[in-house]
Amino acid sequence: MTTAGNTPRPSSASAGPPPPPAGRSTSWLARYSWLGPLVALLVLYVVFAALRGETFATIANLKTMIRQTTTVGIAALGMTLVIILGGIDISVGSTVALTTVVIATLLRSGSDPLVAALAGLVVAALCGLFNGALISSLRVPPFIVTLGAMGIIRGAAKGVAHEQKIDAPLSWLNDLLAEVGRGSWLVFPVGVWVMLLMALLFGAVLRYTRFGRHVFAIGSNEEAARLCGVRVAPVKVSVYAIAAAMAGLAGLMQFSRLTVGDPTVAMGLELDVIAAVVIGGGSLSGGEGSILGTLVGAMLMTEIKTGSTHVGLAMWIQEIITGVIIVFAVGLDRLRHRRLGG
Repeated sequence: MTTAGNTPRPSSASAGPPPPPAGRSTSWLARYSWLGPLVALLVLYVVFAALRGETFATIANLKTMIRQTTTVGIAALGMTLVIILGGIDISVGSTVALTTVVIATLLRSGSDPLVAALAGLVVAALCGLFNGALISSLRVPPFIVTLGAMGIIRGAAKGVAHEQKIDAPLSWLNDLLAEVGRGSWLVFPVGVWVMLLMALLFGAVLRYTRFGRHVFAIGSNEEAARLCGVRVAPVKVSVYAIAAAMAGLAGLMQFSRLTVGDPTVAMGLELDVIAAVVIGGGSLSGGEGSILGTLVGAMLMTEIKTGSTHVGLAMWIQEIITGVIIVFAVGLDRLRHRRLGG
């Protein structure tokens, strides 16, 4: 028998997320929130194809858009975990830049390409570990911590590179996002397959593992998750480290495209990454998000930019359109929560 104030805790072996509020995470609308962005993706494709079918609606252009989505898409996979957790990370662009600098520096010094790539990922993961440790131990808001980290990491990248681009010798790393020749069984560059493989892995982790359930639980209600036996601090640190490692992988893809280490690259990339997650159904309030939705959101943003270029819209108009879409997506998220009583 239990009494008030003496509620038993579930054992750590069975610890899972607390029951979601009625009508929220269990609702059809929340579960399939990625359908709206998918419909928008298809409708916009038809619109751009009708306007510039001779250049836009081609297999070559479709492959190019998918290839261009890779950097944002990979970084957005990690950001999905952060946003589901109820956090935010605006140091993504700086982490991408630092990764390209580390890889280029090591390649120029004669290091093996694989060693250089792994070193870049490790440095990126350490940046996320630093962010997660500060957020969980000092209880500082994630926005403030990652805002500071954005400047620190960007400054470190400029310092290592001596505020200039670093040329690196050619290696197989430069082929990760290179166009695939006709007749190749790969169809898409290796980098695209890496993004899809990581998406499957992250989707499985979120859906089938205790770690994934704990991420959702903390994002839905951190205090309730803690009372249910979830070790909140280690989960937070792990999520930020994983997200930064994915930013490092995105940096590797960025290096493959640029073939140089550039400390000024990817400025503003964090906005595209966050937007991809939110457009794909992720909630900035935490507790909601999906890997499929994130990939759809990333592809939608690439499609808008590519289609706008094909129809001749100026860059400033494209930026306005992207901003309107982000605000609209966040507005829909808040409206959905009000209707569901969240």
